Amino acid sequence: MEKSRMNLPKGPDTLCFDKDEFMKEDFDVDHFVSDCRKRVQLEELRGDLELYYRLLKTAMVELINKDYADFVNLSTNLVGMDKALNQLSVPLGQLREEVLSLRSSVSEGIRAVDERMCKQEDIRKKKMCVLRLIQVIRSVEKIEKILNSQSSKETSALEASSPLLTGQILERIATEFNQLQFHAVQSKGMPLLDKVRPRIAGITAMLQQSLEGLLLEGLRTSSVDIIRHCLRTYATIDKTRDAEALVGQVLVKPYMDEVIVEQIVESDPNGLQIMYDKLLEFVPHHCRLLREVTGGAVSSEKGKSVPGYDFLVNSVWPEIVRGLEEKLPSLFNPGNPDAFHKKYTVSMDFVRAFEQQCGTQASVRRLRAHPAYHSFNNKWNLPVYFQIRFREIAGSLEEALTDELEKAPAGSAFCLLASHRTWSSLQRCWSDEMFLPVLVHRLWRLTLQILARYSVFVRELLLRPISNESAKDIKRPLGTTSKDPSVTQGNGEDQGGGPSETKSVASISSTHLVYVVADLDRLQEQLPELLETIKPKLEMIGFKNFSSISAALEDSRTSLCACVPALSDRIIQDLSESCFSYLKSALEVPRLYRRTNKEVPTAASSYVDSALKPFRQLQSGHRDKLRPAIIRQWLEGALCESTHKYYETVSDVLNSVKKMEESLKRLKQARRTTPANPVGPGGGMSDDDKIRLQLALDVEYLGEQIQKMGLATKDIKSFPALAELVAAAKDQATAEQP
Repeated sequence: MEKSRMNLPKGPDTLCFDKDEFMKEDFDVDHFVSDCRKRVQLEELRGDLELYYRLLKTAMVELINKDYADFVNLSTNLVGMDKALNQLSVPLGQLREEVLSLRSSVSEGIRAVDERMCKQEDIRKKKMCVLRLIQVIRSVEKIEKILNSQSSKETSALEASSPLLTGQILERIATEFNQLQFHAVQSKGMPLLDKVRPRIAGITAMLQQSLEGLLLEGLRTSSVDIIRHCLRTYATIDKTRDAEALVGQVLVKPYMDEVIVEQIVESDPNGLQIMYDKLLEFVPHHCRLLREVTGGAVSSEKGKSVPGYDFLVNSVWPEIVRGLEEKLPSLFNPGNPDAFHKKYTVSMDFVRAFEQQCGTQASVRRLRAHPAYHSFNNKWNLPVYFQIRFREIAGSLEEALTDELEKAPAGSAFCLLASHRTWSSLQRCWSDEMFLPVLVHRLWRLTLQILARYSVFVRELLLRPISNESAKDIKRPLGTTSKDPSVTQGNGEDQGGGPSETKSVASISSTHLVYVVADLDRLQEQLPELLETIKPKLEMIGFKNFSSISAALEDSRTSLCACVPALSDRIIQDLSESCFSYLKSALEVPRLYRRTNKEVPTAASSYVDSALKPFRQLQSGHRDKLRPAIIRQWLEGALCESTHKYYETVSDVLNSVKKMEESLKRLKQARRTTPANPVGPGGGMSDDDKIRLQLALDVEYLGEQIQKMGLATKDIKSFPALAELVAAAKDQATAEQP
């Protein structure tokens, strides 16, 4: 391919394509034209292709002219080639027939060899079967000879005068029986084996009976040597599970039937713990010899131990589980969650204590892989238990997150019952009375759900209208609603007692909003405490990635924090409206002095104190619930808004007074008479100046009270301008006095 590319004629540099594109294996005309159209028009592409086509034709002609002699010689050399090929066909056909004949002969030879090999293989297999059958007969005769020799001494295999001798004889029989079993399995299906099978069955029954009797004798007499020989014999014939099953039936089951009794467990509050303690006593008291012989005890001699046994896992534990499942079915009932939690906790402590008695990690792994272990764990209906707990927590929480906001119980760190119930629900999830290690993932999810539900509850509060009463009295008792006829109560009836067509959203007081902000602040402070409570619980299950837990709680805290600005804005708005509802009484000042012949004002109006009443109540009534910085922020925000409106109101009043004064002057000039009561008696201060002076006194008193609340008047938006405005009016009023 590279050689072909090199032989292509080189075109001019002005071509819009690369000549090597034509030699690519994946060359595609459509793709080539589409790619070129991105650079040039189709007319130019066609011109370049025609130019290069002419170059190719010229190059082809030059190539033919260059190798013309070779082309001529090629045609000359092909003359007479067909005759030569015909001459070769005859010898090639003969050669083919000879090859086929030779191939047939070789195939017949191979077939004959294969037949002989198959016969020899068949003979070898039959010979092996005969040898196995012979070995089976020899093993049966040898075992029977040993038994007959014992009978001739008038001593049975199970009643020997020396237990050690009996154990040795059984070991010899077991060794020979093991070989017998091996050869019998290999000779399965042979007619002779069927004739010998009754004798093998008799030997098997005798051996099984002898081993069982010997093991029971060893356990009864606490003979280590007898037990060791017996267990070694069981291992020799690959019947270790039979020995473990025998121990379970004879030694373990009677004890478990005696200890596991439902009446005893229910008669005492700690009956279950007492029963488990008795079950744990079984291993050191009744399995000591077995553990020493099998190497399961710490004090056992490993050199003399019999491997392959685990009586705690295969004998004791299955009988314990069987007894609990059959005789204590109420143990696994999750109907009473408190009782279920206690039973499950005590039972898991028992399982851990039993695992410690296993002695080795390998034994513990075998225990945890045992079917009885899984059966015991699966009996505990943990999903139902969690569902019951979930309903308890969720039901209690939803009961508190209602339209009727109630106060938290006495002694609570929170103001509202909803916040108190949220925190108590979080604590309950991880309390020792409810927490279970296997449910940690469900409890963590429930924790996040509780925080998310409370966040949604706070956002729903923001959608409620603020009742009119809260704007006038911030100490209104919790749970009351507005009496404004425009606000429908949450009982679905209007004031006339008839059914309402639509159900309006229940109103909320500004006191509620203050309590919600205080509770949010308190809840955010206690979330780290919740994290410290959760960490030990997670460590119990080996969880170490606490950064993800912290990040999730931080996300929940951020979600709660996001509600505070909106709550603060509504509180500031309500305070501002409540304040200005009194400050706008400045509009009534001209009416008090115009043509009333009142004395010159010397004190501020009462509406100023009324306007500041909500701020004083906020400072005095909630200083123990809110941080000073939050209260200060609200006061400054509310005063900034209310003073701005107050500034506009006072400015309008002063402008109105000025216009009235100028109007009276023009009227005086027109009539050239003195207006009615333009000044006070004896040539005192005019009504307009009294109005200016009264407003100045009101603003000065307002500034003094703001400073008494711990705020700087310069930080209150519009107040400096308001002070300058009324100061100028005051100066004008005092300057015009005669």
